[in-house]
Amino acid sequence: MVISDSHKDLVRAIKESFTNVSWQRCQPHFIRKILEKSAKKNTEEFRADVKALYKIKDIKLARKVKDEIFNKYEKDMRYEASLKILDEGFEDSICYLSIRNAHSRLKTTNCLERLNQEVRGGERIFSNEDSAIPLISSPSAFG
Repeated sequence: MVISDSHKDLVRAIKESFTNVSWQRCQPHFIRKILEKSAKKNTEEFRADVKALYKIKDIKLARKVKDEIFNKYEKDMRYEASLKILDEGFEDSICYLSIRNAHSRLKTTNCLERLNQEVRGGERIFSNEDSAIPLISSPSAFG
């Protein structure tokens, strides 16, 4: 399984380059995108419902709860854009749930982003590539 954000060219390249591998949309980034489209004021319940949806570890139950969220909020125009995003990207964002005993780290790219951030931070300390290699290649450097 390959996890990434939903950039069209990136997803296309992943699907072309990694045959017989499923693609998973990064959940934290997807949730953020959903919540950015809803009003900030008086939407605490909607925000809590969306966050709770992504804590579910059973794919059938997640689909059922998603439908319940739609039934609860679809008549309120404040959530129209958020629900559209949720509907269009939901299946891509729960793909990892189809794997038996899937680890919850399979839903995000945040571990990779943290590693990249640490490497970039270390780059400023070192004067050249040779002095940075011990930091980048050390398994305990990021642990």
